[in-house]
Amino acid sequence: MIPSLRRHRLAAAASFVVLLACAAHAQSSDPAAPRSPAPIIERPAPSRPGTKPAPAAAAAAAKPAGDPEAQRSALTAELFYEILMGEMTARSGDPGSGYALVLDAARRLRDGKLFQRAVEIALQSRSGDAALAASRAWQETLPNSRDARRIELQILIALNRIGETVEPLRVEIAATPQIEKPLLMAVIARNYSRASDKKQAASVVEQALADELKSPATGALAWATIGRMRLNAGDTSGALDAAFKGQQMDPASDAPAALALEMIDPGQPLAEPIVTRYLANNPKAPPDLRIAYARVLVENRRYADSTAQLQALTAARPELAEPWLLLGSLQAQARQDAAAETSLKRYIDLAANQKDPDDRQRGTTQAYLVLSQLAERRKDFTAAERWLARVDGTDELVVAQTRRAGLLARQGKLPQARELVRGLPERAPEDKKQKFLAEVQLLRDAKQYQAAYDMLAQASAAAPNDSDLVYDQAMVAEKLNRLDEMERLLRRLIELKPENQNAYNALGYSFADRKIRLDEARTLIQKAVQLAPEDPFIADSLGWVEFRLGNTTEAIRILETAYKTRPDPEIGAHFGEVLWATGQKDRAVTIWKEALLSDAENETLQETLKRLRVKP
Repeated sequence: MIPSLRRHRLAAAASFVVLLACAAHAQSSDPAAPRSPAPIIERPAPSRPGTKPAPAAAAAAAKPAGDPEAQRSALTAELFYEILMGEMTARSGDPGSGYALVLDAARRLRDGKLFQRAVEIALQSRSGDAALAASRAWQETLPNSRDARRIELQILIALNRIGETVEPLRVEIAATPQIEKPLLMAVIARNYSRASDKKQAASVVEQALADELKSPATGALAWATIGRMRLNAGDTSGALDAAFKGQQMDPASDAPAALALEMIDPGQPLAEPIVTRYLANNPKAPPDLRIAYARVLVENRRYADSTAQLQALTAARPELAEPWLLLGSLQAQARQDAAAETSLKRYIDLAANQKDPDDRQRGTTQAYLVLSQLAERRKDFTAAERWLARVDGTDELVVAQTRRAGLLARQGKLPQARELVRGLPERAPEDKKQKFLAEVQLLRDAKQYQAAYDMLAQASAAAPNDSDLVYDQAMVAEKLNRLDEMERLLRRLIELKPENQNAYNALGYSFADRKIRLDEARTLIQKAVQLAPEDPFIADSLGWVEFRLGNTTEAIRILETAYKTRPDPEIGAHFGEVLWATGQKDRAVTIWKEALLSDAENETLQETLKRLRVKP
């Protein structure tokens, strides 16, 4: 017998045992006593690892011999036979007859588990109407059964009969204890999001929550749920309005802020103030919400703002591991190397207490890789290798090997580095391309631009519509001073990917840097700004073209903002040059000194200082 079939039969037998146990313990007094509260439709799995709900059979078997319910059993031989025949008929290919027998027994015994079994038989035979009828018969027989009401709601949603759910949903909400309301609201939003008519679903949920909206204790949570339903229906302005009303009802509730967090976008300027007001007025706000806000800021390239949020969180809750990892990564990106190293080592110390081994491995791997990068920056290649040696796991080892190749190249061992990259495993089609691009990057870092260009040209000829290859080839062409070729390739990229901000930015910056076609350069860069308004490097290009056009005041404004957002040495080089040109030489030198501390080898910075004959 094949194992899967054996498991199926064992499961069927177990189900039948449960069914008989349910019948044997059918209640003859107080049959409508409410069950323990549970959220609408389903209860999420236990959060504690390794715990599972007790099987019904185990629960039945655990009852003591003198249980009054067992003594008052209404099960007769006739009903026992009816249940047995119903189960056997359903399993033998006649679910309709089996359903009728089990449902009749459920009514006569007034037993919820038998009603649930009737629903299961109907669903297994794909008869939604029969399942709905069984759930309603269940409620008629046991009016106080919350299980019956939840199953009815689930079936109505599955049948897309959303309009019929208003009243049962309202009753379920009213019957739910206050402590369970947050979980209930989350389940409502999740289940109603499956409706095909999401606007109707949002309207139904709002009607069902009418009483909750009037209560100061539940108003904020109810408005957040309505807002989430509106957001699912594509009504962003309505969702934002709901988040605002929810926060007005209860400024201490995190639900409106969590909803607003999902809507933070340059096109929705009113969403973020809801989040910042909540965080400012609630110093003990859940750390997860502040971390999520920091991540959203990173996604919008607002690195300084994200760093500020994480610094506030690590100061308030220094025992939490994750904020230290995020903060250290941002500090490393901003070239605040000493602070980054401290934060990352703090994370590694705390990560030992993380319960989830997968989260712990992912986090520590990221920390090791960044710490290796920091060591490499200060040319401590031995320390860099030590951090890489601590990386384990198949996926992470590929990244570590790529970094090792970079270390070898930095030490003048380019052939060995290329061989190391070529020897990396290819477990997916994308791996081959990533290996190729890694080898090209090794050549670029070693300033072997012709060899890199030749590799890219050959690969691009085989895949002419690969935008990554086109862009990289254009950048290497610029290094070889093949500027016409660079322009051709970037215009080709714009044709392939009209929404690629890097193509517009690179072409516009090239014109601005060479002081040619400045009006077109500005137009190209402004297009890039529209596509990525928070990118400090694109802002740097815009400031640079404004400087070339003679708009020094505007150039200083743009470059200063970009440098504060991302104190990169190349942005610092441009910012310092504009300050120098306007007579602010002391300030320019200060900026250049900061940039040199970040990366003394930056080509743009070194070229600027050499051309202006400045020695900071």
